[in-house]
Amino acid sequence: MFCGRTPADGATMVPSPAGDAAVCLDCVEAIHEMVRSEADAKATGKPMEGSLAEVPRPHEIKAFLDQYVIGQDEAKRYLSVAVYNHYKRLMQPDSMDDVDIEKSNVILVGPTGTGKTLLAKTIARLLNVPFTIVDATVLTQAGYVGEDIESLLTRLLQAADYDVDRAQRGIVFIDEIDKIGRKGDNPSITRDVSGEGVQQGLLKLLEGSVVLVPPQGGRKHPEQKMIAVDTKNILFVCGGAFEGIEQKVAHRLNSRVVGYATDNKVRRIRPEDFIKYVAPQDLKSYGLIPEIIGRLPVITHLEALDRAALLRVLTEPRNAITRQYEKLFAMDGVKLKFAPDCLDYIVDKAVEFKLGARGLRSIVETIMVDAMFEVPSQDISEYTVTREYAEKRVDAAHLDAASI
Repeated sequence: MFCGRTPADGATMVPSPAGDAAVCLDCVEAIHEMVRSEADAKATGKPMEGSLAEVPRPHEIKAFLDQYVIGQDEAKRYLSVAVYNHYKRLMQPDSMDDVDIEKSNVILVGPTGTGKTLLAKTIARLLNVPFTIVDATVLTQAGYVGEDIESLLTRLLQAADYDVDRAQRGIVFIDEIDKIGRKGDNPSITRDVSGEGVQQGLLKLLEGSVVLVPPQGGRKHPEQKMIAVDTKNILFVCGGAFEGIEQKVAHRLNSRVVGYATDNKVRRIRPEDFIKYVAPQDLKSYGLIPEIIGRLPVITHLEALDRAALLRVLTEPRNAITRQYEKLFAMDGVKLKFAPDCLDYIVDKAVEFKLGARGLRSIVETIMVDAMFEVPSQDISEYTVTREYAEKRVDAAHLDAASI
């Protein structure tokens, strides 16, 4: 007996399989409670507070991103440091030196098709904290058609299996942050409920406060019980294309090509490099309010992909587009090959259409749709995509006419 009680004391005993010992129900319940408490502690991530030994270092995080995302070294470095510091914030002990590490939310600025969303999806594979990607374009002020700002945290709760402790240590990636820019400085009789109104609502989330979150969404289930979530330890990473922000940067740098006051150093900046010089005042000119810019202190950029980078995107990453199609054909027992000049043609078209890496997918899909329709019914073991075949399929799809 564990506690010394016997059946004579009126205790209900649970016999051991060996038959030499017995445990009363009170001891069984106590042991069960101890095991459940330990399991809960592991589930909520509390052991993370003990050591940084198992946390990937910034170099390791960037090396993992390099396997999936081509180029964008500066953005990877900023994001790796932000994630690593986020882990350290979660593990900081309750010290007596009055130094509290605050979070540094990140904003990624770059043209479409450069890898902003892919960076977020890739880093989610590496983390053992809840991670969610949300789209800012569907958000509106409370009371208007659309999703409330609190829906960001609803999705984070879902990613954490509604474990509030884990959710309060998570990371939220807000995509298309540029789409909620202020529509204009001119007064209007209508409210900017999907622009500046959303930014005002995001302030309390980014800064850190206790927010009442509807676990199933607030619009269709108004009677549900709210869940209190503290956003103090939630890291927010925002991304946006900010189409046309290069003009804002050029205006700030005063990059005139004529005139006596032209700075020779500024004149040497190529138009495609203006994104490297993006600053908080440029985001303000674009339509973000100063309060939200102040809560996104880390600003980094993603450069437009040149021809060499697009060619690498086609073949090098783990989930490269060509590898995906090779796997699709391999499931039918066919070995797929892309001729080198065919890859060059695909890249040339992507550069022409100016859609970045995202354009590669649409071009390859256009080229491969007939082959994917015919090959599974044919008795062949190998299939090669040539440049001539690719040109014929692109011409048949009238992509050139669509791009005019």
